[in-house]
Amino acid sequence: MKVLLTGATGFLGERVAAALGAAGHEVVALARDPDRAPGGTVPLRGDLLDEESLARAVRGVDAVVHLAALVKRWVRDRSLFDRVNVEAPRRLLDLALAAGVPRFLYCSSFMALGPTDGFVGDEDTEHPGDPRNDYERTKLASDRRMRERQRRGDPVVILYPGVVYGPGRMTDGNILAGAARDLLTGKLPGTIGPGDRRQCLAFVEDVARGFVLALEKAAPGSRYVLGGENLTVREALAIMAEAGGVPAPRRAIPYGVAKAIGRLLRWQAALTGIEPMLTDEEVEVYRHEWAYSSARAERDLGYAITPAREGLSRMVRWLVEEGIARPRGRGRG
Repeated sequence: MKVLLTGATGFLGERVAAALGAAGHEVVALARDPDRAPGGTVPLRGDLLDEESLARAVRGVDAVVHLAALVKRWVRDRSLFDRVNVEAPRRLLDLALAAGVPRFLYCSSFMALGPTDGFVGDEDTEHPGDPRNDYERTKLASDRRMRERQRRGDPVVILYPGVVYGPGRMTDGNILAGAARDLLTGKLPGTIGPGDRRQCLAFVEDVARGFVLALEKAAPGSRYVLGGENLTVREALAIMAEAGGVPAPRRAIPYGVAKAIGRLLRWQAALTGIEPMLTDEEVEVYRHEWAYSSARAERDLGYAITPAREGLSRMVRWLVEEGIARPRGRGRG
């Protein structure tokens, strides 16, 4: 198939592009800077906020895989979340349908399904409607729109990656690699709260293959979680610390303290325009569990999960081998 891919310059998008190419599909990578498009793709200059460029992009393709999103903890202009995460997917779907594109894969977020305190969720978990930050708010709004389009009969498949991690670009979307880097270099002060909340950890190569499987096998109107093992924050940090030969963090920063720091940093960001390292809204995310099952994708698509210990260890080795993180205490050479 000839596939239009948005978000190809991101951490996950780069791997999805490679997986699509390896499966024999022709990938057209929409990018504001075509020079950043992954190798093996057909770069196409365009912008999600430019309707004319989107209309050109959907002409003559067999499928659209929409990954692009604003993945930030804060931006000065909050309306940018709505324009990128809500309006752009709707516009792209409308243009794709008008051009006769028969398949549209939309990358949602596990956050659109809502927290799972005390249970393991799945595709049918319903968000209670109390988002903690602008990213969760807009991904929830877009997910609800896409579900409505499915009910209307539009050929949309919705995918819900877990917390995607692994070797790759060090973007805001590769949050676990950033945490591992800080852990290895002694810059991780501790966990926010006790670190006992579970998160669905999804190895990037598994998720990329999952997108290919969904493109080739998923029925229009279907929805799939593309996740992995559900580990607590402390369990994940312990695996990464062992792989890097450093001690696991012992300090737990109380939620109240972390929230006060995050609020101060967010106020500071409003004055400077520089994205903060933490916000009070983000702390509220860490108060909850985000644990999900990928059983439906395993059954219907043949989705396979890399064990978290293997995936996290591979990521740590990559960080060291690439010189991104020199483990604290290792000799200088």
